[in-house]
Amino acid sequence: MSGRSGVRRILGLPLAVQMLLGLIAGLVVGLLWPAFGASLRPLGTAFVEAVKMIVIPVVFASVALGIYRMGTELRILGRVVVICLGYFYLATVISILIGLVLNGIFHPGAGAPLAASGKVPTNLAVSVDWVKFFMDMIPSNIVAAMAEQKILPTLVFAILFGLALASIGKVGEPVVAVLEAVMAAMFKMTKWITALAPIAVFAIMAWLFATQGLATVVALAKLVAVMYLGLAIMVMIFWLMLLALGERPIAVTKAVMEPMLLAFSTRSSEVTLPLHMEKLQAMGVPNRIVSVVLPLGYAFNRDGAIMYFALAVTFLAEAYGVALTWSTLLTIVMVTTIASKGSANVPSGGLVAIAMVLSAIGLPVEALAIIAGVDAFLDMGRTAINVFGNTVAVKLVQRFGGELAVGALETAPLALKTQDA
Repeated sequence: MSGRSGVRRILGLPLAVQMLLGLIAGLVVGLLWPAFGASLRPLGTAFVEAVKMIVIPVVFASVALGIYRMGTELRILGRVVVICLGYFYLATVISILIGLVLNGIFHPGAGAPLAASGKVPTNLAVSVDWVKFFMDMIPSNIVAAMAEQKILPTLVFAILFGLALASIGKVGEPVVAVLEAVMAAMFKMTKWITALAPIAVFAIMAWLFATQGLATVVALAKLVAVMYLGLAIMVMIFWLMLLALGERPIAVTKAVMEPMLLAFSTRSSEVTLPLHMEKLQAMGVPNRIVSVVLPLGYAFNRDGAIMYFALAVTFLAEAYGVALTWSTLLTIVMVTTIASKGSANVPSGGLVAIAMVLSAIGLPVEALAIIAGVDAFLDMGRTAINVFGNTVAVKLVQRFGGELAVGALETAPLALKTQDA
C-alpha cells in the first residue's frame, strides 16, 4: 500500500516536477547501470515521434487560423511581422555578442585537446543555396512537404490559406470551424502525450548518459561551463525584457517550465511546440498572437543555438591557433547572422551554420568533430533557451501589437476551452 501511495503522490505532483524527477533518475540510471540505460532509448524515441506526429497539423491549423483572424486587418498583420523580424535579428546579434565576449574573457579553446570526440556528418554543406532555399519555401506538393515534416513550406502555405479564407467571407466559415476542431483535437492529443513526458525524459536521459558518459564532458568541461554561463546571462536578459514589458519574469518562467524541460531533455524545439502553445494561451495570450508568432519563432529564432554557434566557432579558432582579429570577429558576426537564418530549412541546420562560419574564417569543417562529443550536452541547454526566447517574442508582440492585443476576438480559443472537457 505504501508503494501505491508513493506512486499516487508522484502522479499528483505538477508535470514539470515529475519531468525533473525523471531527468534526475535517468541521469543516475545511465551512469550506474549503463547497459540498462542504453536499452531505454526506444521509449524516448517513441515519445518524440508521437509529438512530431501532431506538430505539422498544429502548425498548419494554428497559423491558418491566426492569419484568418488578422486577415481583415493587414496593417496589424504587417506590424506583427515587423516586430517579429526586428526582434529575431536583434536577439540574434545579442546572442552572438554574448558568445564572443565570453570567449574573449575565458578562452575555453586555448590549449583544448584537439582529439576528435565525435563524428561529422558526411557531405555536410558549408553554404546555403539561396535560390533552392527560397524555392523550397514554395511547395509544389503541400501534402508531400507536410509528410516530410518541412516547417517552412507548411508555414508559407498556411499563411496563404489563412489569407484566402479571410478574403472569401462567410463561405469559408465551415472550413474555419473544421480548423478549430482540428486544433481542439490536437490540444487534447497533446495532453495525452505529454502526460507520458516524465517517463520519456527518464528514458532519454538514461540513454544519453549511458552512451555518452561523463568522459567527453570532462575533456571539454571549460567549453560546457562557459556555454551554460552564457545561457544563464541570456535568461537574465530575457527577464529584464519581461520586466520592461510589465511582466513578472519568475511567473512567466514557471508558466513555460514544462516545455523548457521537455526541450532540455529531448533536445528538440519542435517537440515542445504544441505544449508551448497551450501554456502561452493558458497565460492569457490571444490565440491569434500565439498561433502566428510561435511557429515563426521556432523556424527563425534560436537564441541559445546562435550563441552556441559563435562560442563554438571561436573555441575552435583558438584551439587551432587562429588569431581573432577585429575583422575575423566581424566576419563571425555577419556570417553567423546570415547562416542562422539561411539554415532554418536545411537538414542538420545547426551544423551547417557552424560549418559555413568555419569556412568563412579559414578553418576546416572537420574541426567540428572536436566538440561533437559534447554537442548533446550543449544542445540540451541551448534548446531550452530557444523555447524561452520565443516566449519573450510572443510577449513582445502582445505588448506592442496594439489593436491586435487589445482587440483579440477571443479570450480563450476553442481548443483551449475544450481540452479538459
